[in-house]
This record gives sequence, structure tokens and C-alpha cells, in this order.
Amino acid sequence: MKKFVRNIFLIINFSLLIFHSVKAQDSSHLRISLLTCTPGDELYSTFGHSAFRIVDSSKAYNDNWRDVVYNYGTFNFDDDGFYLKFVQGKLLYYVSAEYFTDFKDLYQSTNRGITEQVLLLTAAEKITVQHFLNNNLKEENKFYKYDFFFDNCTTRLRDILKKQHDSAFCQKAVMPVGSRFRQAIHQYLDKNNKDWSKLGIDILLGQPCDGIMTAENMQFLPDNLMKSLDSSNHPMVVSSQNLYAITNENAKGSFFTPFVVFTLLAIFIVLIGYSKNKFAQAFLNGFDGLFFFLSGLLGIILIFMWVGTDHSMTKNNFNLIWAWPTHTIMAFFVSSPKDAVHKKAWVKKYFKFTAVALLAVLISWFFLPQQMNNALIPIVLLLIYRSIKKSLVTN
Repeated sequence: MKKFVRNIFLIINFSLLIFHSVKAQDSSHLRISLLTCTPGDELYSTFGHSAFRIVDSSKAYNDNWRDVVYNYGTFNFDDDGFYLKFVQGKLLYYVSAEYFTDFKDLYQSTNRGITEQVLLLTAAEKITVQHFLNNNLKEENKFYKYDFFFDNCTTRLRDILKKQHDSAFCQKAVMPVGSRFRQAIHQYLDKNNKDWSKLGIDILLGQPCDGIMTAENMQFLPDNLMKSLDSSNHPMVVSSQNLYAITNENAKGSFFTPFVVFTLLAIFIVLIGYSKNKFAQAFLNGFDGLFFFLSGLLGIILIFMWVGTDHSMTKNNFNLIWAWPTHTIMAFFVSSPKDAVHKKAWVKKYFKFTAVALLAVLISWFFLPQQMNNALIPIVLLLIYRSIKKSLVTN
């Protein structure tokens, strides 16, 4: 009988211990989760989105504010000098809070999926994270200078988890070792058949974008942060669910990719060049002036993005080896008067040098330290062809 009573006593004590332990763990009345949203159709949403969701079951807030999403991807279109700041890399993003219902409705309306990972945090950690986020909402704290690769809406959340809970999850790669930043963004652009966007990005982003990513670097993408939490050696996720699941369908590609369009343009110009018709020759002179001017203007833009902005990934841009800023000046000499022999001599030398130099660029195209977009090959070939034509023109 004594043994039976003792066992009952031990069971009761053990049950009370578990009850108090659970109560202590839930004393925060908080549930914090990472929301990962699938990519959208617009370029700015191509790479997905991340946010924190905090559900507070206490009576400290009204019904709406018991379920809140904290979003570090907010910016103001009405900001003075918005476009100039965006180009210069000086645009300020900020953290905002909204009802979860509004957040979910927005993503459902654009057919973007939402995955929720409930995070394994202690009561103290939950309270600390909530206080940190609410403190960030203050006007003096909410702004930060956005960097797509190193300081964005996803990396901000990762850094909070590193600081408040555990940094070990950052050390496990979720992409093949040796992956580069450019490869990471190409995956999304190729999947959505955004060939023209890919071309523009490849032109503007320089050699730093071909740097090899660390495991932590990979987490600038929302999907990669989600995978890092799931694959962590230390438990990070209590549960995971799709709040709004969609069937991922790749966007339909267009036949008129940059490579096709530029190839057709090059063929057309070559064919026009065989014509002796004066109107065809006048067209070619006008084309050459515009073509070389735009090539040079692009070079000037690339130099500005290199030295005149805060973007780290637009520096050391090897596209400058074919888009020469000097072409903007030479564009005005492509059809100089035939009687200006002294002018024609140095103009012909310039275009002869251009043809030889760009031929060398083309030969080394696949061996450069920066991955070049192959859609530009017809453009470089066209620059070589028209430079040869200009270097051979007779006085």
C-alpha cells in the first residue's frame, strides 16, 4: 500500500512539474513564425519575400493587433528624389507592421503562396524579439539603407534570429558549395523566363556579383532562409504549413528573347550593307550614329554606377570593355564630310582599333572573371562589323 501511495505521489509531482514547465514556456503568450512568400510576376517580387508573424494570445492587445506581421520590405514611392536615391543605392527602406489578415489577403490577391514556419524560441526569446521589433517600429529606428544582397527584408530577419537565438543555422549551405550570387538570381529569372530583366541585371551588375557565396550569404533569398531553418543541426522550427498554397507554373517564354532580337538586328544591318541604294546608305549612317552613341552612353552609365553610387555589386564592371564611353563622341564622326581628310584619318584609325580590340574581347568572352550575358554577343559582333566598315571608308 505504501509503495502504491508513493508511486501515486511521484506521478502527481511529475505531472505538476511538467505542467509548470509548459506553463513557464508559454508564459509569453507569443507565437513567432517566419513567413516566406513565393515570387510574383513583377521584377521587384521575382525573388520572393520574408516577414515575421507574431500571434499574441494574451489580452494586452485588441483582436486585430493580436496577429501582426512585421515587414522590413517597405519603402515610400512618394519620398523626395525617390528614383535618384534608388539608382544611387541610397533609398531607405523601413520596417512596418500590419494585420496578418491584410498581409495574407494581399498575397492571395496576387496568387502568391505563403509558408509559415513556427519558430522554436523560449518565452524570454519571444519577448525579446517582440520588444526588438516594436522598438524598430519607432520613427527614429525604423529606417535602414537597403542592399539587395546583404541587407534586405530577409537578411534582417536572419540577423534577429542570430542575435536573439542561435547563429548555428547560418553555417549550413543550402546551395551547392561554390555557388555565386549571379547564379542564385539567375535561377529565379530563368524559371520565370525574364530574359530581358536578366539582360539588364547582367549588364548593370559587375564582377563582385560573381563572387562565391558563403552559407550565410545564400540566405539573402527568402527560400534559402526558409531551407536553412529546416535543415539546421539545431532544432529551429516547431511546425511548418502552407497558409496559401499555389501550383507553381513557369511563365511562358517569348520567342523574341534578347539573343534572337539582337541576332535579327545584326543580320538585317549586314544585309542592308550590301545595298548601294542611297537611302539604304543614309539609313546605315543614321543607324551607326545612334548605335555608337547608345553604346557609349551605356558605358557612361556603367561608370556612374561604379563610382557614383553606393551599390557594391555594380563596381568592376567588365561590360565596359565593349561599351566604351568614347563611342558617344565618335558617333558624331561616323558620317563626317568626305573632304575632311585629316578628320577621316584619325576617325578611321579609331574604328580600326575598335574592331581589333572588340575581336579580342569576343575571343576572351567566356574566360573573363565576370559572367557575361551571351545575348550581347550579336551586339559586339555588330560593333565589330560596323567599325570595320567605318575604318575602310574611302575619302
